[in-house]
Amino acid sequence: MPGKIEANFILTDCGELLTMAGGRLSPRRAADLSRLKIINGCSVAALDGIIVWVGADPEAQVTLQPGSVELSARGRLVSPGLVDAHTHPVFAATRELEFEMRALGKSYAEIAAAGGGIVSSVKALRAADHQQLVNLALPRLDTMLKFGTTTVEAKSGYGLSVDDEIKMLEVIAALAERHVLDLVPTVLAGHEFPPEYRDDHGGYVRLITAEILPAVAERKLAEFSDVFYEQGVFNREQARTVQQKARELGLQLKFHVDQLTNQEGASLAAEMGAISADHLEYVSSDGIAALAVAGTFGVLLPGAGYFLDMPQRPPVRQMIEAGVPLALATDCNPGSCMSESMQLMMNLACVTYKMTPAEAFCAATTNAAWSIGRGDRLGSVEIGQQADLVVWDADNYRQVPYHFGVNLVRRVIKKGRVVA
Repeated sequence: MPGKIEANFILTDCGELLTMAGGRLSPRRAADLSRLKIINGCSVAALDGIIVWVGADPEAQVTLQPGSVELSARGRLVSPGLVDAHTHPVFAATRELEFEMRALGKSYAEIAAAGGGIVSSVKALRAADHQQLVNLALPRLDTMLKFGTTTVEAKSGYGLSVDDEIKMLEVIAALAERHVLDLVPTVLAGHEFPPEYRDDHGGYVRLITAEILPAVAERKLAEFSDVFYEQGVFNREQARTVQQKARELGLQLKFHVDQLTNQEGASLAAEMGAISADHLEYVSSDGIAALAVAGTFGVLLPGAGYFLDMPQRPPVRQMIEAGVPLALATDCNPGSCMSESMQLMMNLACVTYKMTPAEAFCAATTNAAWSIGRGDRLGSVEIGQQADLVVWDADNYRQVPYHFGVNLVRRVIKKGRVVA
C-alpha cells in the first residue's frame, strides 16, 4: 500500500496506552496534570528509536523493515518510560549506620558529629578511584531500569574539590556511555562545605566560582548547576553567587530549597530563572506564586521525606491549584533516600501528598522530562518522541501506584529496543 509508514519496531495490542499526547509541546499544569490522553487497543511503531506512528490497524498503516522488532503487550498497560529528575547515584559507600541511628532517636546534628552526613560520603568518594565508582554505580542504574526508569538526572556533590567534582562528573559521563539509560549531568559543588573549608565558607564559594564551575564548563561535563540553599548550608547570597557564575558559564540552574526550613528559596529559584526548585517541604505561598509565574518546576521528592520521617510535607495541592508544573523524583542517595524505584515514589506521592494516580504518572513522565530539559524528545508517546516505553503487569494505570512493594514492570523498551 503506497504511503505506508516505515518502521523497524512495533509494539501491538496495548490494552491501555498512556500517550501524554501534547506533552512534546509543553509541560502539564493544574487540571492538565490529570490528562493522560489514553488510547485503548492500539499499537506504537518506531523507526531507529523514534516514534513514527501511534494508533489502531497497524497492518494498514505501517511497513516493517526486514529484521524489525515485533512485540505484543498482550492487552497490558503501556506508558512512557519513567523519568527520574533528581538523583545522586554516584557514591562510594552506603550509610545504613545513620539509618539505624535515626531509628534510635539521634538527630541530624548528632549523626554529623559522629562522622556521618554528607561529609562522610565526601570522605569515601575522595578515597575511591574512577573505576571503583563506575562499578558501584552501574548496579544502581540497572535497578532503576528494571523498575521502569529510562532517563535519569545525575548529580555530583560528594567531591567538593576541583579534582573530585570533576572525577564524579567524568564517572557520570562514563556511565552514560556504558549504560542504556539516558543520564543528564548536574554539577552540585554547592552541596555542603567540605572539612577543609568548614571555617571558611567564603573561601569555598570562591573555589566553586573561580575553579570548579569554570573547569566543569570548559570540559562540558554538566548541563545544570545545583546548590543546596538551606539553613546551616549555603545562605541566600552564597547560593546566588554560585548560580550567577554558573549561568554566566552557560549552565542551566536547579536549586535544593525549602527542605528543612522556609528560606524563601523557591522565590530565589524563580527570580534567577531556574528550571526547577527541588524538595519544597517548607515552601511559602509567595514562593509558590513565584514558581507559577516563572514556570519553574517544583520537583517533589516524597521518598526523602518518608525516609527521614519529616513532619512537614510540601503543600502539593496548593502548588497544583496555583499552576506550578510538578515533577517527581527518587532523590536516590545514600543518606536520605536509598531507593531507585520511581514506582515507590508514585505510591508515596499518592499516599502522602494526596496526588491522584494520573497526576503522579504525569509528574513521573512528561513533566519530569521537561524539568531536565528533555520534554521535547521523551516523556510522551507521540510521533517524534523517543520510543521509551514500559509494559506493565497491570490492566490500568491506577494499579501501578496502588500495588506497592513489588515491581510491576513486565518489559522496558529504550529507543525501540527491549532493554529489561
